[in-house]
Amino acid sequence: MDTLFENAMVVTCDEERRILHDTSVAVSGGKVAAIGARDALRQAYPQAERIDMTRKALLPGFINSHTHTVLTVLRGTVEDMEGDAVYGFMTPISFAMTPGERAAMARLGCLEAIKSGATTAVDPFRHVVSYADAMVESGLRLYLSENCADALTLKIRHREYVYDKAWGQQFLDRTVEMIERYHGAENGRVNCQIAAHATENCSPWMYDQLNQLARKHGLRRTVHLAQSMNEVNQVKALCGGSPADYLLQNDWLGEDVVGAHWTFCTERDIELLAEHGVHMAHCPANSSRRGPHKVLANKIIDCGVNIALGTDNMTEDMFHAMKIGSIVHRGAYGGSVSPGPQALLDGVTRNGAKALGETARLGSIETGKLADLITLDLDHATLRPIINLVANIVHYGQPEAVRDVMVEGRFVMRDRTVLTYDERAVIDDAQAATESAWKRLFEQAPDLPKPDGAWWL
Repeated sequence: MDTLFENAMVVTCDEERRILHDTSVAVSGGKVAAIGARDALRQAYPQAERIDMTRKALLPGFINSHTHTVLTVLRGTVEDMEGDAVYGFMTPISFAMTPGERAAMARLGCLEAIKSGATTAVDPFRHVVSYADAMVESGLRLYLSENCADALTLKIRHREYVYDKAWGQQFLDRTVEMIERYHGAENGRVNCQIAAHATENCSPWMYDQLNQLARKHGLRRTVHLAQSMNEVNQVKALCGGSPADYLLQNDWLGEDVVGAHWTFCTERDIELLAEHGVHMAHCPANSSRRGPHKVLANKIIDCGVNIALGTDNMTEDMFHAMKIGSIVHRGAYGGSVSPGPQALLDGVTRNGAKALGETARLGSIETGKLADLITLDLDHATLRPIINLVANIVHYGQPEAVRDVMVEGRFVMRDRTVLTYDERAVIDDAQAATESAWKRLFEQAPDLPKPDGAWWL
């Protein structure tokens, strides 16, 4: 069915970053069919459902360029614990969980993503085929990948790096199964990428295997890049250089590559990555939980790197990512009012589309692009008074201001009610899955410290 959004403030995020006042947008066939005056569009689309957008804004749906929905299982724990969260908790619990538990947590992440205004989630993780259906149910646009590694990942928290092809082959087999089952599924709403988990836990053999798969299936690539000093030190032992050098040596730099984090990239690394057109998936909120993210954001911006924003672990709140992103980016310049709010909004719209190679279809409200759209209630207290709406959205916006979410012309949320999930069931199932997964984790790894407040352990 066609839809006609009438009398909206349209934040287009187009090339000119236009904001169109008292404008109507017609959606037909899953795409933005026309943008213009109300009466003209009523005449052109007489059968369309009319939605009055007076005192509301219409935006491109947010693109979360790096998230791990399953890791909502760790929410409220590792944020306040010392040590290596990645190999100390995230990796062990991902193996300890059952398929049903992973699916329950993935649903919770997708539920939050929808209610936070996301229409697209880029989610690299492990055992994807065991929970992908739960994510597909959400109605979100998805880019899934199996985080591959041939280092015996469960040994890394003990500072042991042992590379094993048989171990790595399991990841490759799951990647092939994932591609066969999900790439292009749901009429193209669900797609796949190739993922190396992190620079240091993949050997040259693994990178070569992944490159072969990427070429065979025409898929883009993603990797966690320089996210810890342990990674930096292990890579130096492997190749004598930095994580960026190691990727270059293994033919893993290019315009089809998105690197997440870049926390310990040097200026020389950044120049190398920029030279090869690598995109950055920046997760500023997650990376700032132990203090402001130390990434050299000013150098990255000055080198012209495409910065797409993500949430990473334990949250799907893109408003949070924009707020903290603004602080981190401005702080990198020593305290500034640059970059401006539009740059951060670009980070969850246009730049995310560019990182996916999808600028022809996503990232802005323009005729012919997919109707991945969200509406904001402009009477939400955090968005008033309106002088500069984009500044309000970036600095003060909240997920609660999101009223409706549409993916390819189909509503997945209307008036704050998610249509693709039973919200209460999702929340109850996630709580039960979390409790059972943590109990099993400590049965398998009793040496791990228990989080505060977990009365059920």
